[in-house]
Amino acid sequence: MAGERIRWQLAGSAPEVYAEHLVPAIFAPWAPVLLDAAGVGPGDAVLDVACGTGVVAAAAAERVGPTGRVTGVDVNAGMLAVAAACTRRVCWVQADAARLPFPDTGFDRVLCQAGLQFVPDRHGAVREMRRTLRPGGRRALLVWRALHHSPGFAALADALETVVGPDAAAVMRAPFVFGDDPRPLAMLLESAGFVDVRVQARAGTVRFGSVEAFVRCQRAASPLAAHVDIRHEADLIAYVDARVPAVFPIEAAVATGLVEVRG
Repeated sequence: MAGERIRWQLAGSAPEVYAEHLVPAIFAPWAPVLLDAAGVGPGDAVLDVACGTGVVAAAAAERVGPTGRVTGVDVNAGMLAVAAACTRRVCWVQADAARLPFPDTGFDRVLCQAGLQFVPDRHGAVREMRRTLRPGGRRALLVWRALHHSPGFAALADALETVVGPDAAAVMRAPFVFGDDPRPLAMLLESAGFVDVRVQARAGTVRFGSVEAFVRCQRAASPLAAHVDIRHEADLIAYVDARVPAVFPIEAAVATGLVEVRG
């Protein structure tokens, strides 16, 4: 999987488009799933790694209430700027997931939604999640399962291969590199020192208003922007529209683990 890693970097207006369109269509429905998996509750200190524009961190802030605290960390300054404009109840920090600027055992819960696949040093990131959790703390992360579970993204990847080329298609396939076998993900977490590691497949739905909106938002608010010119849009839309609707299924693997309490 290492050769398929593509950093998620957005510039210009892309973070705003991402927050306005991609978050409600793809990511927001998964936030409560992740919070439930981690057992986030009142008074918890929560760290959201690769937080993007902050949908999970903002939801966590509602759950922890006034006695808890939430920190969101991301490498992308533009994403954090959008997150900070949406809520002031979260402390937003720019940092690499593999080098978190936080002390040991400072959090009760650590979360990561659909971001681990873009981290170049996944082992380092998971070790950092483990380091920053207190004994008895829980980590929950979400990654997408294999591409064939998500026919809309599969169709767009095929369209990119046909219309633009293999580099653009690789960008679209990158978020799905963990596939369906839970063992590599479980082993990654166990190697960092997590115990009681569990990986569960969950089904969800992607909802765009139209195939045109789906394709245009993906081009404008993802790393595809560096590979796909606006002149390609019409052909991409026609290709995808002939194969899938604007509302389609997607599947995720939700992985949880604990920091062992010793003594």
